[in-house]
Amino acid sequence: MFRWIIISVLSVLVIGVAVWGYQEHQEKNAILIQAENNYQRAFHDLTYHIDLIHDEIGTVLAMNSASSLSPQLAEIWRLTSEAHSEVGQLPLALLPFNKTEEFLSNIGEFSYRTAVRGLDDDPLTDEEVKMLESLYQQSGEIRRELRQVQHIVLKENLRWMDVQIALATKDKQADNTIIDGFQTVEKSVEEYSEGSMQTELTGILNKKEEGKIEIKGKKVNEDDVRSIVKDVFDLEQNTNVKITSTGDGADIKMFSASFDENGKHGYLDITETGGYIISMIQNRDLKEQSLSLHDGMNKASSFLKKQGYDNMEAFNSVQFNNVGVYSFVYTQDGVKIYPDSVQVKVALDNGDIIGISAREYIVNHHDRDLDEPKLTKEEAMAKVNPNVEIQEDGMAVIVNDLGDEVLCYEFFGTLGDETYRIYINAQDGFEEQVEKMKQTEINFERAA
Repeated sequence: MFRWIIISVLSVLVIGVAVWGYQEHQEKNAILIQAENNYQRAFHDLTYHIDLIHDEIGTVLAMNSASSLSPQLAEIWRLTSEAHSEVGQLPLALLPFNKTEEFLSNIGEFSYRTAVRGLDDDPLTDEEVKMLESLYQQSGEIRRELRQVQHIVLKENLRWMDVQIALATKDKQADNTIIDGFQTVEKSVEEYSEGSMQTELTGILNKKEEGKIEIKGKKVNEDDVRSIVKDVFDLEQNTNVKITSTGDGADIKMFSASFDENGKHGYLDITETGGYIISMIQNRDLKEQSLSLHDGMNKASSFLKKQGYDNMEAFNSVQFNNVGVYSFVYTQDGVKIYPDSVQVKVALDNGDIIGISAREYIVNHHDRDLDEPKLTKEEAMAKVNPNVEIQEDGMAVIVNDLGDEVLCYEFFGTLGDETYRIYINAQDGFEEQVEKMKQTEINFERAA
């Protein structure tokens, strides 16, 4: 009798395990099928959108009206955004595909900038038309290659899950038809990139003058850097500080220094000319908060002055747990110069500066010839949505969507429970930017 009970229990267990295994197998298959369907959808959508991009570029070349060109270029920008997103959804992380992604990014940026700049007053140049012809030819080549891959995928019922496995395991015996096809696409794009088209595109997109960044000030050596590091991080004199310098090809010649002492370690980049701190990170355990967010801002402001960053004004602050993060902007004649900005992180347990990012300031800073605004403040304010209640105003230089610095009226206003920062071009009244201000982050650890 006891034997039959044991047999019955074991039988039930075996059946239970079998059912559980079957269910797990079914769930696994369902997940694999869903992943495969997503890969197939992304691939066929990508092929379709590349086809459309090719056709739309051809349409632009055939157009003559500026009023028609702008929406057409905006459509190309939308399609390249879709295509770029679809590339990211394919299992190609282990397959070099950066040239194709760069092509999509560049053509998207070009089409967007051209669409919004006002083609009635600033029509396409001969150089831009020539570049569009090259893009048309290149997109046609990519389209043909992708169509070939699509034909083989449909004809032989190939699976993208096999591509993922082949890439992850580097299995050379597996069917790599899809991989080979995408490598052909990448090679085709690379051949164009090595030619003049990429140079022309870069030149059109980059309106800033080329050359090395000039920084004023006296040169510092390794001993100076070592002294600065010990002062900034409040280190003992015998602390070992490792220092390296950049090569001759760097846009900014600088020293990089690091240390590791008594449970904290830090990293600092400092310019060879002027001794300006470009970036800094200090890692250590944070204790209980003893300083307010405003106290931290004063610490950050004092630190910037000590490091030679003069005429800086705080324009944003936010707290993450026990760390205050502050954004400062350079001011010239009462005008905020937003391209010359610096970010500082302060530990709110004792006021230590634990982070700084000043590359934007170093790269962009120079004295500017600011034009007198053609619009009055009242005229610019009339361009703002009447439902926004203006609380504060000023003047600022920002970088617009075309990459140009523009002088604007800066308005801070409220709409409902939200605060917005609005920039109206001081010369023509164009609404350059509308930015919703971030609220102070909630400290969830304290709230819990």
